[in-house]
Amino acid sequence: MKDDTAAALRTGEDGQALPPRELHSRGLKFPHHPQIMAGKIAKLLRRNVYEYKESEAALHVVKPGDVVLELGAGIGYMSSLIATKCKPAAIHSFEANPRLIDYIGEVHAANGVTCASVHNALLAPEAGPAADFFVRENLLASSMIEENAGQIVAVERVEVRSLPVTLAEIRPTVLICDIEGAEATLLPCADFTGLRAAVIELHPQWIGQAGVQAVFDTMNRAGLTYFPRVSEGKVVAFRRGW
Repeated sequence: MKDDTAAALRTGEDGQALPPRELHSRGLKFPHHPQIMAGKIAKLLRRNVYEYKESEAALHVVKPGDVVLELGAGIGYMSSLIATKCKPAAIHSFEANPRLIDYIGEVHAANGVTCASVHNALLAPEAGPAADFFVRENLLASSMIEENAGQIVAVERVEVRSLPVTLAEIRPTVLICDIEGAEATLLPCADFTGLRAAVIELHPQWIGQAGVQAVFDTMNRAGLTYFPRVSEGKVVAFRRGW
């Protein structure tokens, strides 16, 4: 695929190459951030293949006027893509990592996204006390899990909200979910009968066969059926009445 770099190579006073001010990917702009664009993220963006399977599925199921609930906003890629390409009425993006919230806002602003709201919160079966979130030097490696403690640079407290209450308030028609294995325990706690479609990235290496079955059972109870035409590997789509 075409390598779509955002800007011409810049050099500093010493003649050394400077990072681009922004990267371009699939028509979207991503401001340069040294911690976020380190490693393979920038390469995947330039090659237009970042979150490719999930993106293709979402572009096929999100329609104009949809209300999208996104669990796991990441760098703001998916919300920006579907906002600009699919024209939903609203996107509600939830991201646990507080150090990514400002960057997501920058990405939305750079791409003229006005229909998306970003929530720095965890969703759970019921609301509860704020939870610890462990920030690592590699921001995208941050998580709720206190492992490799030497890599942790900060501990943030993150609000915990009720998923059932959030669904009742937002009333989404489409679910986009990539929450690193929590899908097996979180999704079954709620009623998704209001959905028209869902795109879920499974993590069978962590949730096993029972976890995968729990996700499928949850969608089936909501009246959604596995939609093979846009599913691929661990990225599975569900639709109502196809």
